[in-house]
Amino acid sequence: MPSSDSSVPLDTACVPLSAAECTYDLLVVGGGINGAGIARDAAGRGLSVLLVEKEDLAQHTSSASTKLIHGGLRYLEYGEFRLVREALIERERLLSMAPHIIWPLSFVLPQVNSPRPAWLVRLGLFLYDHLGGRKVLPATRTIAKLDRDPRGNGLKSGAKAFVYSDCWVEDSRLVVLNAMDAETRGARICTRTCLVSAERSDGLWTATISDARGERKIRARALVNAAGPWVADVITRVPDGRSDRGVRLIKGSHIVVPRLYEGDHAFLLQNPDKRVVFAIPYQGEFTLVGTTDEAWHEAPGAAAISEGETRYLLDTVARYFTRPVGESDLVWSYAGIRPLYDDRASSASAVTRDYVLDLDAEDGRAPMLNIFGGKITTYRKLAEHAMEKLAPLLSPQSRAWTSGAILPGGDMPEADFERFAATLIAQRPGLPAALLRRFARAYGTRVATLLGDARDVAGLGHHFGGDLYAAEVDYLARHEWARTGHDVLFRRSKLGLKLDKSVESALDEHLAAWS
Repeated sequence: MPSSDSSVPLDTACVPLSAAECTYDLLVVGGGINGAGIARDAAGRGLSVLLVEKEDLAQHTSSASTKLIHGGLRYLEYGEFRLVREALIERERLLSMAPHIIWPLSFVLPQVNSPRPAWLVRLGLFLYDHLGGRKVLPATRTIAKLDRDPRGNGLKSGAKAFVYSDCWVEDSRLVVLNAMDAETRGARICTRTCLVSAERSDGLWTATISDARGERKIRARALVNAAGPWVADVITRVPDGRSDRGVRLIKGSHIVVPRLYEGDHAFLLQNPDKRVVFAIPYQGEFTLVGTTDEAWHEAPGAAAISEGETRYLLDTVARYFTRPVGESDLVWSYAGIRPLYDDRASSASAVTRDYVLDLDAEDGRAPMLNIFGGKITTYRKLAEHAMEKLAPLLSPQSRAWTSGAILPGGDMPEADFERFAATLIAQRPGLPAALLRRFARAYGTRVATLLGDARDVAGLGHHFGGDLYAAEVDYLARHEWARTGHDVLFRRSKLGLKLDKSVESALDEHLAAWS
């Protein structure tokens, strides 16, 4: 099996005594949540895995979500009962696997401006409570009048509301933790590495990949196309690649504004056009508002919020909240392209969020598995289903194993984050409590590796600003594939919202040695 030491360059690690020593069981293309999840699952079954990602892990869709682990309440309206049930089951499963980056969040659903009658909403919530065998999260409650409840503070109307539960997730960190676990189990994770081409020969794949050091060839028994918005592009790089499935690209955008209300609850807001928008506490000082659904007709790539989407979200805020917010108040915005399975739905909002796995392995040809659609909540189950399709062709050493398997940093006693954070703060009294709590949230039990022997801020090395120190930056470069300031400030963390823009340049310079 190829070396899993990330300090060894790929071209050095693949200088074998024989060609067979550089043949992987699985080549995974794409470093989003689906690719990282499949790499982890496969490596844990004893398969040799190489994952290539042309940019950074979670650089596009997987870091541009609404950051929720949820069943998808609104999908019930479209009859997506199988998807909602699977997502609800996964919701509590993932919560137990990564209690540092996933935690419960209550949602207030006001009935003001609702295009749906209260009885219909309550019926949907009843199904939502019972479809997935809920065990940990509380059941739906009713608030008779929001103007008599603290959770109505900041709202224009004191209407009736329902309160239900889902979970928050640090989405890009979930991708990284899956990649870390995959590497620990023997996979090679190569970021900034592009698939140039791939072709079948003698029952194997011969793929040309390229990074800053140039092009090289590797071989693999199977290829997984988890390229997200680029799934169709990868198929075209294979001379005999084919798929009867299609992908429909939908842009979803979010805005971040100064905090709209007090409290640690979120809102699910219904608009007159029957679309819904979330308002969620974000990074302590802000409110995250989103998402939109807008068809994307251009080639896949970096996306930005449009003027129309900004206005739609600001209009939603104005419809519900007393605090006036305009474009000048926007702290940040982001947009991502969702690679949804094309089910020919009439509108972007109605397109299924379910996934389709298309296996091309006819006539004994080297298998290619193309991934269409999916959502972050169901990534683990998607990976498990992917391996079910590939297992008969690859004969892994073990069966499904990821259900309940803890992700890096999540192995805290009784999955109790608050107790873990309190213990950490007590053990390191010379370090700021707020900094240690942030570290506990981001890294869980791996915070010990980051901190080393540091007992005060001087022990954390160079200070970049705010509470960002070299010890954290170096940890992210060494263990989490961070190579640029943007990787650190907006994907491994959200410190970019609070730090001066000049910090990114300083980080780029500091990280140049790792590139």
